[in-house]
Amino acid sequence: MRRAALRVVASVVALVSGSSGGVVHAQAYPSKPIRMLFGSTAGSGAGDTSARLLAQKVGEILGQTVIVDNRPGAGGAIADEAAARAPADGYTILYAAGASAILPALRPKLPYNIERDFAPVSLVVITSFALSVHPAVPVNDVKSLIALARSQPKRLTFGSPGVGSSAHFAAELFNMMSDARMLHVPYKGPPEATTAVVRGEIDVAFPSVTAALPLIGVGKLKTLAVSSAKRAPLLPSVPTIEESGLPGYARTGWNGVLVPAATPKDIIAKLNAAIVKGVNTPEMKEALTKIGIEGQTGTPEHFAAFIRNEMAQNAKVVKFAGIKLE
Repeated sequence: MRRAALRVVASVVALVSGSSGGVVHAQAYPSKPIRMLFGSTAGSGAGDTSARLLAQKVGEILGQTVIVDNRPGAGGAIADEAAARAPADGYTILYAAGASAILPALRPKLPYNIERDFAPVSLVVITSFALSVHPAVPVNDVKSLIALARSQPKRLTFGSPGVGSSAHFAAELFNMMSDARMLHVPYKGPPEATTAVVRGEIDVAFPSVTAALPLIGVGKLKTLAVSSAKRAPLLPSVPTIEESGLPGYARTGWNGVLVPAATPKDIIAKLNAAIVKGVNTPEMKEALTKIGIEGQTGTPEHFAAFIRNEMAQNAKVVKFAGIKLE
């Protein structure tokens, strides 16, 4: 009887110790700086700016430094792979971009799998594209643009920051859903593509709302609609593409946080809580609005569903447009 009682006590102690161990683990994290990998160069634009804003805010909330580690190259694949291979301890996280869900459709032999090798933490920000035309193009709304493009297959041209870019996919999705059949002209980056439509070298472009805004007021660009599901805060009078006559259309650039797949759930929960709290502070919202992007956080499950939808849509666009990386 005595031995049986001791075994019961030992089992209870072990159970309590195991349970409290998880709590201690969650409370202890983070005990050292966190490295946030990002697949673009420092100072490259709104994505890098939002990464640094997020790092500062999350660091304040967690009481540890969050260091942005820029790993540009291969369309973001270098940073993605480094994060996938990192220890699953919460000290290396990935500030993923829209390209992270585009690359699998373009490069089926990637050395990592975005769904298998990562655990979603939270979506962080979205960026609307502004469907814009050169002022000389004789259209004033989306319906008239679609009609003109259909009447002259592959006569109208659209520019993008490069093959496989988020803006390229936004335009090809528009082609696919509207049967517009505009011809793609790739450029080296966002400034070059926007400048090309301003000069009249191409007819149509999908610059970010931030890039389009200063050009609209001076008559250098005619913006017909925004690509997001809701109107963009910086262009509240401009309708969405869906509102303008293309039901079901929605496309944005985005950034969100992923961690290696085996990262403990309590660490994911702590990171998620810090991101949601930080991004939704008034000062963070104001800072993001100034650079033309919108905070949009949620649960890990929401972000997982978002990525699955993006990947399915991207696969359809690649097949429709026959997109291939050189």
